[in-house]
Amino acid sequence: MQSRTVRFIPRALRAVLSPLAAGATAMMLTATPAHASVIWDGDASNGSGVFADVLCDSPNYLYTTDWNDGRGDIFGFVNKAGQVRCEGHSVRVGGSEYQFTGGNTYWFGWESETLTGDMGTVFQWKSNGTGEQHQQNYPLIMMVLGNQLRVWYVAPGEEWIGVGSGAWTPGAWHKIKLGINAQSATTGSFQVYLDGSLIVDQKNVRTWDDLGNKPRWGTYDSNVTDTDQVNWINGLKMGTTSSDV
Repeated sequence: MQSRTVRFIPRALRAVLSPLAAGATAMMLTATPAHASVIWDGDASNGSGVFADVLCDSPNYLYTTDWNDGRGDIFGFVNKAGQVRCEGHSVRVGGSEYQFTGGNTYWFGWESETLTGDMGTVFQWKSNGTGEQHQQNYPLIMMVLGNQLRVWYVAPGEEWIGVGSGAWTPGAWHKIKLGINAQSATTGSFQVYLDGSLIVDQKNVRTWDDLGNKPRWGTYDSNVTDTDQVNWINGLKMGTTSSDV
């Protein structure tokens, strides 16, 4: 069988792909609470109800499986060839959607394994509202492209700024930690760790949009029309410090 290399640029990046600059200083996020607190356990063993909503229109779907590798149940987000998205949207705590609040720091942790090295979007810090209701569609976005986990800060006016990247091997598990200091002025910050290494330490950015923000995990906007995309996710957690997740 003849091998084929898939080359694409996601729709959101067609005109704005910029060189990536890796920020790598080991400073703590500002405004981190003094006391650790695990807010949310999003492990797949708790079912898809850990998400406030699941955005997987047919034929896309979310499922759980156990590979008998010691992890227990994991999520599989399946985006069929030519489709747009399969994502878990926001989080549910105590039976209700969690209310994120500007001015706070949130840490998220999870493991991810992807079917290919060109997945498109695998995480969004998605702004609430649509169109003119927000200044930033997604202040922070992560994509798996060209066997790299790539991270962008998207400033008001849809200005895409590459802030870091790290090597990504499809078919292998990777640990991601993300800390966000959610600020509506340009006093916010965020950090990204990949497999224990700091790949982003971004400061003086706007990380909280007009109507607020919520996390999304899965697969979105891969722009690949002839290949299914799958993002397996394990051990989702949210807390107030890095040690929580």
